[in-house]
Amino acid sequence: MDFAFDARTQELRERLLAFMDEHVYPAEAVAAEQRAALDSPWETPAVVEELKAEARRQGLWNLFLPDAEHGAGLTNLQYAPLAEITGRSPQLAPTALNCGAPDTGNMEVLAQFGTEAQRKQWLEPLLAGEIRSAFAMTEPEVASSDATNITTHIERDGDDYVITGRKFYISGAMNPNCRVFIVMGKTDPDGPDIRRQQSMVLVPRDTPGVEVRRAMTVYGFEDHWHGGHAEVVFDRVRVPVSNLVGEEGGGFGIAQARLGPGRIHHCMRLIGMAERAIELMCRRAVARTAFGKPLAQQGVVQEWIADARVAVEQLRLLVLKTAWLMDTVGNRGAHTEIQSIKIATPRTVVDIIDKAVQLHGAGGVSQDFPLAELWAGARTLRLADGPDEVHQRSLARRELKRYV
Repeated sequence: MDFAFDARTQELRERLLAFMDEHVYPAEAVAAEQRAALDSPWETPAVVEELKAEARRQGLWNLFLPDAEHGAGLTNLQYAPLAEITGRSPQLAPTALNCGAPDTGNMEVLAQFGTEAQRKQWLEPLLAGEIRSAFAMTEPEVASSDATNITTHIERDGDDYVITGRKFYISGAMNPNCRVFIVMGKTDPDGPDIRRQQSMVLVPRDTPGVEVRRAMTVYGFEDHWHGGHAEVVFDRVRVPVSNLVGEEGGGFGIAQARLGPGRIHHCMRLIGMAERAIELMCRRAVARTAFGKPLAQQGVVQEWIADARVAVEQLRLLVLKTAWLMDTVGNRGAHTEIQSIKIATPRTVVDIIDKAVQLHGAGGVSQDFPLAELWAGARTLRLADGPDEVHQRSLARRELKRYV
């Protein structure tokens, strides 16, 4: 494996670093001020649309999608250092480049499994950044870490499907520009194969019976930048059979295909979040004095910074290896590595951000620095896309299988 950037990656990386310095970082405070002045905190600040227009003008658009017909045509290995850079400003940069979850995963699903009509109606405006979307799988009444537990019913009625169920933590659903849900439910709840009971259907937000009930908080944050995380009720929602994604019974497989790239994208961005925390930690350490000498000269602070640097370099290498394997042997061949980074990266980055919070004292938990929100986002990723324990269980089984 060659760790050197190829010419295209290096060129995109330099352009993206300049875009962050010239446009994204200066827009962070502006966006916060604009959001505070909006009638609804779920509306998009004007500066975000300006960032999107500039990113598109510079060709920094849809970098996540390896399909050259719809996206930038980058490999996972090429995209990894770019996604890392966007993680340094996770509230703005991924959205500015049209590379933010959950839209990225939904676009991948539509590109891979959608019909021509579905791609025309939903994928094209998503690729253009004109609308947003949400992925409705998690439910409050069952352990959704096991996707076979979901209870939402998708019943065939003539030429329609009728959907009944309650979902929560549906990311992006509070954004008024969220126009469509990909809903996972059971079309064959009594089928003998528990992984063939589920299907996915497209549900436009304005369909009768769809109720976006409330915003769920994440450690007290409403996560306006992400479009919130909503509780959504589907009360006998009727959509045409043509809204089926893929085939009946294919929902579980589609979910797994969606989650592989999603997991590594999260880990790529998490490394950027850790780098932002380390930078803030170092700046604070050299600027503050306590007990007669700069914090940078305190032994414990030096240990925190050194350990953080070592940890980030280890994570980056593991993520790059995973990206390379996904490109060369496919997601299935990279299964162990995908699970490894999903376990290690959020856990390690949470610890790094926590040390940065500690170094900032009261300021670290305040709105004056991005650290509290970064910590909440990183900690949540120990649950999102499968909690640590699920990945540990699967990874251990794979290791033990060689000896049994």
